Amino acid sequence: MSVPSLPLPAGLAAARLPEDRERSPYTGWTRAHWETAADSLLGAVVPYASPRNGLINLPGARPSWAGPRSDGLEGYARTFLAAAFRVAGDGGRDPHGHLARYAEGLAAGTEHPVTEPGLGGRHPDAWPVVPDTHQAIVESASVALGLRLTRPWLWDTLDDKVRARAVDWLLPALDPPPIDNNWWLFGLTVGGFLLDAGIETERAQASVDRALDRIEGWYRGEGWYSDGDNQAFDHYNGWALHFYPVLHAHLSGDRALLDTYGERLCAHLDGFRRMFDANGAPIPFGRSLTYRFAALAAPWAGALTGHTPLGPGATRRLASGTLRHFLERGAVTSDGLLPLGWYGPYAPFLQGYSGPASPYWASKGLLGLLLPADHPVWTEREEPLPAETADAVTALRAPGLLVQSTKADGLVRLHNHGSSSVFGPNDPHYARFAYSTRTGPSAAESAGTTADTSANPGSDTTPAETPDNHFALLVDGAPTGRGPVEPRGSGPGWAASAHTPHRADGTELAGVRVLSATLAHGRAEVRVHLVTGAAPGTAVRQTGWAVTDDGPAAQLHAVYGFARNSGQARTVPTGSTPFGEHSRTACLDGTVPDAPEGALFISLASLTAEPAPAPVDKLAEVRLTGPYDIHVTWEDGTTNALSLTADTATAP
Repeated sequence: MSVPSLPLPAGLAAARLPEDRERSPYTGWTRAHWETAADSLLGAVVPYASPRNGLINLPGARPSWAGPRSDGLEGYARTFLAAAFRVAGDGGRDPHGHLARYAEGLAAGTEHPVTEPGLGGRHPDAWPVVPDTHQAIVESASVALGLRLTRPWLWDTLDDKVRARAVDWLLPALDPPPIDNNWWLFGLTVGGFLLDAGIETERAQASVDRALDRIEGWYRGEGWYSDGDNQAFDHYNGWALHFYPVLHAHLSGDRALLDTYGERLCAHLDGFRRMFDANGAPIPFGRSLTYRFAALAAPWAGALTGHTPLGPGATRRLASGTLRHFLERGAVTSDGLLPLGWYGPYAPFLQGYSGPASPYWASKGLLGLLLPADHPVWTEREEPLPAETADAVTALRAPGLLVQSTKADGLVRLHNHGSSSVFGPNDPHYARFAYSTRTGPSAAESAGTTADTSANPGSDTTPAETPDNHFALLVDGAPTGRGPVEPRGSGPGWAASAHTPHRADGTELAGVRVLSATLAHGRAEVRVHLVTGAAPGTAVRQTGWAVTDDGPAAQLHAVYGFARNSGQARTVPTGSTPFGEHSRTACLDGTVPDAPEGALFISLASLTAEPAPAPVDKLAEVRLTGPYDIHVTWEDGTTNALSLTADTATAP
């Protein structure tokens, strides 16, 4: 098969197109920019295909724990999904021959699948099979969804033998998955394709029903799911837990199903749209952040199905801003590939399951290409993001998150009082009290690939010595980790949580509890911690935002309980973030007094890109009206109040 000439990298190719500032006053982008970016991303992987396109073996210093052959399947499956969106959204027109390559790859990959023992290992195109390679279950969903979307132009053109082999490869994915989280939805997606094709319909329907029944128990309301029987709320809500059920309902034409899952998606987007910076950045929070603009999957699904609070112009402004943001900041190499990282390569954002092709889960962010050129999402004038219209503090009660944005700089901050990692108390992607669109959690560089425990796809990072945005007790000189986060309520302008601190070795600090709360207004944050059960004299430490020289300005000011020193914080180095190799963080120190009912620590913090910002202590007055009753008067005269006990927080 002929190989097309290598296109320009996606960002450069899109940049050469003329902007339309009349229709797209915020980003300048049109559908043509999206088409060009998708074609460039797809063209860039062609040189890395196996002889008959069954695998796409992308370069990289580290394989995933599933091994190189699985990584090659991942390269095929995830880029196939991008090709499916591109071709199906253009009514089957395929001038670049994308589908021909993937059709050949499907035939070659399933001809001699890898089994133990078997012949597949001697064939450079052979796919690993689902029972032997768990990761193949994940990739089966992209293969099946791609086939479902392109059925008239690909599946229906294959001969019976190839179709039979493909079905044999897909069928095991219908069984209950080995990991009890969003993996259930891979079987749903395979089942949806088989139902459409009229193949093994009873078994396929059973898989769909099992998956929807399983995730029902994880739905917490207001458009938010936990990713399993846990407190993990992250980007998997958008790019998996909403993406798959909503698309299945839409493609099935099942109005009742779409009413249920579409309504949940709409509720999710009402808060999620507030998590995008005016510069297009999403918040780097949670695992699998190397998927980057896959964060656009949910907004596009809302536009595709009509279940969204966003107008068409607002959806395009959000999506184009995010894709352009990444493409212009090193998220594509000079060879046109998506590296493992955030902007450029960044090892601390990886997990053991991350391999060279993992970033192409970002293909889900190209879902909008399913919408034809005359759809209002492409024709209506762009509208501003919430972060561009007014200062706002929004409490998302179900996941326990507090979203804070400021119009002057378009910056968005997320205060975490509800989401926990399944990886342990030191996971920098969940355990910090705050995250933002322009700072990243500080972490030491990768310590190597985490071993596969199946139930714990852990992080490739080691904890930073001084974590940013953290409150810790110091035990043997080391900061405690934040144990599972237990939400303790939220309301207008505030959210609270509790946790049991953990030592550096992961064991609990028995008998000690920390109740924490954040109150926010404008760019100001009041950070409150009530420590109970700790021995008098125990050292504590509060840190602020980890910033780099060319990033926003961070401030931290002692209010109560810390060594005052006129309220000033000291500055400590905090290692790498995705925004720079070296970051620094403000730090406040204190000790637990002899207070049987609990020791209270309060500070004021700020993160801003405003020029020459006023000191943060000028933005709020904090008073204690009782031992643990806090009253805040903000700079504009508005107020907040919060009353704490050892394990609860309430607003009078």
